[in-house]
Amino acid sequence: MKSHFLISAPSSNSGKTTVTLGLLRALSKRGLKVQPFKCGPDYIDPLHHTHASGNVSINLDTFMASKSHVQEQYQSYSQAADVSVTEGVMGLFDGAHKMKGSSAEIAELLHIPVILVMDARSMAYSVAPLLFGLKNFRKEINVAGVIFNFVNTASHYSFLKDACADVGIEPLGYLPKNEELKIPSRHLGLHISEETDYEAIIENAACAIAESVDLDRLLEITKADKQEAVSKPIFLPKQNQKIAIARDEAFAFTYHQNIRVLSSLGQIEWFSPLHDSVMPTADFLYLPGGYPELYADELSQNHSMRQSIQDYCENGGLTYAECGGLMYLGENLTNSQGEKFAMADVLKCSTTMQNTKMTLGYRTAQWADLEYKGHEFHYSDFETNDLGNLPIQCRNAKGIETDTKLYRHKNTFASYMHVYWGENGNFIKKLLKLSANS
Repeated sequence: MKSHFLISAPSSNSGKTTVTLGLLRALSKRGLKVQPFKCGPDYIDPLHHTHASGNVSINLDTFMASKSHVQEQYQSYSQAADVSVTEGVMGLFDGAHKMKGSSAEIAELLHIPVILVMDARSMAYSVAPLLFGLKNFRKEINVAGVIFNFVNTASHYSFLKDACADVGIEPLGYLPKNEELKIPSRHLGLHISEETDYEAIIENAACAIAESVDLDRLLEITKADKQEAVSKPIFLPKQNQKIAIARDEAFAFTYHQNIRVLSSLGQIEWFSPLHDSVMPTADFLYLPGGYPELYADELSQNHSMRQSIQDYCENGGLTYAECGGLMYLGENLTNSQGEKFAMADVLKCSTTMQNTKMTLGYRTAQWADLEYKGHEFHYSDFETNDLGNLPIQCRNAKGIETDTKLYRHKNTFASYMHVYWGENGNFIKKLLKLSANS
């Protein structure tokens, strides 16, 4: 019998990711095939999920994609799994606008039982009304169990179990406070750092969960109804394009479904602007987001790579760069310490990490007859900007217009918006059409 559940919490920083990673590894070590998912537009959690489980993690987002697409993806990737584990985003009911795009909306749509992670550091029996509210706020959502975090004594856990009994939620165990389970944070999500031993953190979390969480009971109360098999849709006619995609420590923010669309165009070749000497021969270049500001010196020192990308773009090669990719294609990048580094010098702009504020939120863009959606989050901003932009209108989740732009230089397109084109590929089709007609 298959099981599936969604890990959520009343708020961020409750330990959802640590618990999720520990469960993915602990269940995998039992010989189960575990399929991870992530609610929302996050890039970094899915990378950790994939490492912990051995299976690629799939984003489920009801703002950027239709509900039918989310259902198709969940059913498709869950088919071969013994257990499907979905990590929520923020608090259970937190969405782009009220519940829109929230973990609760995903759980309701896909009929996934919710397992809460509760930070119990400063609570005992007072957790009862909080649990009661989460369980009863929306009756359509099945809050099946709870795992407590930061519980150091058996007596503390006994108070928490009493609260669960009175509320009608099953206590499944707890994790003690443990510095070895702490994952450092950066920007809006978990940090990807060579200095952090993520394997050790995942293993320690898995061992702790195996000792103090009732995994058998967890699987028992989250048994899934049998689902009809679905076929994975084909997005675009197979072509013979050569697609070069940047992927390394500086450029890692990609949606798996976006890559599937690109793979339908032809052959993908991954390369590293940090470590390789030149970009591959390509018909289409994709420079995704990431943390170029952390590797600005190394990117700048790779003169041959910068030159090869500049030559490709100036010769009319089709390119799409988003966020960190946009920063790399600019003239210069200034880091938070005020150091300035030369970049690829394709786009007539420079970006900076100094004296900036966070830009965050979902985006819906209207570009002529095409509507496309995505997400924007960055701390960098333009220091100089002499770019030409295309006539798009962009709004946030509440319908308020934003100043998000889609820039174009020859056949190089760039934006601070991370676009989700995994449902139909129409955004990529439009880029291909424009470049072919130029």
